[in-house]
Amino acid sequence: TYGGAILGNSTKTDLSYTIRNKTNVEAKNQIAAIASRLIEDGDHLMLDDSSTSLYLAKRLKEKKNLTVITNSVELVVELSDVEGWTILLTVGDQTQQALRRYHVDKAVMSCKGIDLESGVTDSSEFHSQTKQSMLRCAKTRILILDSSKFDKISFIDIAPLDVFDTIVTNAAPSKAWLDYFAEHGIECLYPGAK
Repeated sequence: TYGGAILGNSTKTDLSYTIRNKTNVEAKNQIAAIASRLIEDGDHLMLDDSSTSLYLAKRLKEKKNLTVITNSVELVVELSDVEGWTILLTVGDQTQQALRRYHVDKAVMSCKGIDLESGVTDSSEFHSQTKQSMLRCAKTRILILDSSKFDKISFIDIAPLDVFDTIVTNAAPSKAWLDYFAEHGIECLYPGAK
């Protein structure tokens, strides 16, 4: 990265938000373009504090009357100029407890890795618990991740794969993944998907 170096593609550690926000930019833009089509005017959403969710938030600005609940200060700053929205920020030790009070149309989140056996994983217990709270509150659960996270296992479980209704990524997954999604009724969206 400009002015520094990044160690390999580790799923065990959390790079700083600034670094994550500048990596895989094209993939995140592709994912955000597809995922934004899943969000409708008037939706109540939970968005996690991933850099991919920030790219999605930028794409949602033309939507009307959204309610966004997030644990990302960066996302709140990004959306601070949007009129007609309700934006709620939950941070700190009480995040999971605060999130559980809400009922939303859609929860959108990313992760550090997905694996056919281990499911959806992350690098931090706090992030994992926050995402689990978001999943419990949502009618529809959307996982947004770049293709480098397939067949990767990180430190701690978030949820089994079949908890998610839709997976949005930037490239066609392997046949094994597409078969899994078809068998479990999970919609998989990526550029060029039919």
